[in-house]
Amino acid sequence: MSYEIALSGINAINTQLETISNNIANTGTYGFKSSRANFAAMYAGTQPTGVEVASLTQSIDIGGGVLTTGRGLDAAIQGRGFFVTRDTAGASLFSRVGIFSTDKDGYVVDTFGRRLQGYEMQSGSSTLGAMGDLKVPAGQVPAKPSDTLQYVGNMSADWAAPTAAPFDPANPLTFNSSQVAVVYDSLGGKHSVGQYFVKTGTNQITAHYTFDGAALPTTTVMDFNTSGALVTPAAPVALALGTPAGAAALSVDIDYTGTTQFGGDATVRVNAANGYASGTMIGVQIAEDGSVIAQYSNNVKEPVGRIALAVFPDEASLTPVSDTSWTSSSLSGDPLYFTPGTGMAGSLTGGALEQSNVDMTSELVSLMSAQRNYQANSKVISTQTEMMQSLMQAL
Repeated sequence: MSYEIALSGINAINTQLETISNNIANTGTYGFKSSRANFAAMYAGTQPTGVEVASLTQSIDIGGGVLTTGRGLDAAIQGRGFFVTRDTAGASLFSRVGIFSTDKDGYVVDTFGRRLQGYEMQSGSSTLGAMGDLKVPAGQVPAKPSDTLQYVGNMSADWAAPTAAPFDPANPLTFNSSQVAVVYDSLGGKHSVGQYFVKTGTNQITAHYTFDGAALPTTTVMDFNTSGALVTPAAPVALALGTPAGAAALSVDIDYTGTTQFGGDATVRVNAANGYASGTMIGVQIAEDGSVIAQYSNNVKEPVGRIALAVFPDEASLTPVSDTSWTSSSLSGDPLYFTPGTGMAGSLTGGALEQSNVDMTSELVSLMSAQRNYQANSKVISTQTEMMQSLMQAL
């Protein structure tokens, strides 16, 4: 019986050594989770029969270090959850490795060509569509005409009313200050809107406008109270700019909210319109909330989808498979899907990867302990052999 007990110990230690060696081998593997062999005593009734490896415990709940890569389509999960990918056979695989790219058809895929799963997003809407393969649309983003212009600044209370009149945008003696903003028409054409501010009374400024250098008939009277706060206009000012050649009629609503009249220099904090010219896609990046954001040459960034993360009732019972991935099992339970940072799912760190959670020092200590135990069990076998030889010699 001693042979069998010692042999069971050697077999169990071999399994432990396989687990330790696999941990050590994957020290540099992104998203890898170490495992531990758990021994259990065996008995036949009250008779001891040795030891076995009863289970392997995965340390999925222990996060690895975060390595900053700066790459737009790298992402590390901070907290619970797995990236969900689907292979060509339609099988779902779960991984902590956030290394992605776009294939020739625009699908977001991992390094093994499996398609990343997430929720579709429509342009200009935060509503999530159905869950499926994430795809980045190819081609250009169309131009968006400007329709709002925000201006926030300080009209100096020290201004004196100009002595020259009437207002003439070509004569700086007829106005106190001027600013130019860029707007876009429906074809993406770029135009300039000039604003000329004239002191016309106590706590009162009149704004005159030009479009591409040509004076417009519209003016706006701005009144300030004795504390320097803007009283009127209380709502955005509608400014018709005309119809650029080949484009639709263009108008913007100018919002002066936050503009003041204090002593000192005239300053400008905001003078910008919305809208943009058309642009071609130049890159893709992943945001902390899991949004897949397409970047265009016109500096527009547009979310095209949202990554889904899977969370399981018992993540330690997931079945590990090749390519640093897992599949669900009857013990792990069915996956629950969330977007990053919601529900039970962790958030994402873009431009980073989760490193292996293997503790090399702990593994080396375990390796030395396993070696000692292996030698001890081997000694039991050799001792039993010597005893049997002595017995046979005595007969």
